[in-house]
Amino acid sequence: MSELFIEKGDKKLRCGFTTGSCAAAASKAALIMLITGTDIHNVSIMTPKGISYNAEIVGIQRGASKDENNSLDKGIGSSYVSCAVIKDGGDDPDITTGSKIYAKVELTDEPGIVIKGGEGVGRVTKPGLDQPIGEAAINSVPRKMITENVSSVLEEYGMTSKGAIVTISVPGGEELASKTFNPKLGIVGGISILGTTGIVEPMSDDAIVSTIKTEISVRKAEGKEILMAAPGNYGITFLSEVYGIDEKNVVMTSNFIYDTVRIALDQGIKKILFAGHIGKLVKVAGGIKNTHSRYGDHRMDILTDLSKKYMSESSFDKVKDTLPKCVMTGEAVRIINETGQGDIVFRKMAEEIQKYMEDWSDGKISVETIVFSGENEELVSTKNAHSWIKEF
Repeated sequence: MSELFIEKGDKKLRCGFTTGSCAAAASKAALIMLITGTDIHNVSIMTPKGISYNAEIVGIQRGASKDENNSLDKGIGSSYVSCAVIKDGGDDPDITTGSKIYAKVELTDEPGIVIKGGEGVGRVTKPGLDQPIGEAAINSVPRKMITENVSSVLEEYGMTSKGAIVTISVPGGEELASKTFNPKLGIVGGISILGTTGIVEPMSDDAIVSTIKTEISVRKAEGKEILMAAPGNYGITFLSEVYGIDEKNVVMTSNFIYDTVRIALDQGIKKILFAGHIGKLVKVAGGIKNTHSRYGDHRMDILTDLSKKYMSESSFDKVKDTLPKCVMTGEAVRIINETGQGDIVFRKMAEEIQKYMEDWSDGKISVETIVFSGENEELVSTKNAHSWIKEF
């Protein structure tokens, strides 16, 4: 397999292929072997991104399916062929890397491709996901890839009057899924077969934003009128331990605050309660849309500007030299509070966070925020934040 690399800063990282690409490649190979009766050990497919994937085929099995009367089916050659592609996520820290993505293919006398989920593939139990409730968690793009590749093989061998049943399975998938967002999203029993481009880009921003979009879609479909959001695990734990909010109901935004607001706007969300540590949220108070450090730190610049604007001149004179030199926001909070004017500075900071997020929604979403400092120590909240939590 030819390798694909991308540049991330000063690093050159190897790309991989999605579970959707693996499933499509395994499906194509299984059907070729079913029709020809000959084993193959490599197969090529074209990914939606326009990059060819030459996949190694392993775990080949042949067998005879049983019909509705539990009798062996006398079909063309073997009744089914099953084979696998080993998932390679490249340099992305993907827990499915190394898993075998199996496709079992059976021919039918009626045209059409039926795609099913087998062992280790999750099943959808909540609305708002890519597939309806009750369906296997094989997303629409992988389904399209499987269908196109299977159909092309039938056409190549002059068998367009036939159809196929394709069953995708991932041994060990249920255990893997417990380490993913699937249980939180309402996908039970295994992993999802995913991918929109067919390619896994290491530490892909698009993948994170896609996860946020899916989570918001689920919360919306569940009828949540208030979207609970937090940048990371600290914020989620804070909401859970301090306010009793079920962690699975909180959307993790990571650094993508602006993107989260715009996705929520597209989904018709009207209210967002945003909670997080001051180390992240103070950046939003400065109008920073993505809080990743690669876009700059600016935490002390913003806190210094807020202090200058809202403290008395004499109080600011006491901190103007030490505040910009702070490394951690906890130390900055202590210095500001020692002036006796921390209440107004942090209240204005929270209001700035609220203002920017509402502006990013074109004024169509109301935002409340809670900022904490230290371990579960609430620093400040906007006017209606606590009443919204009671409503949630």
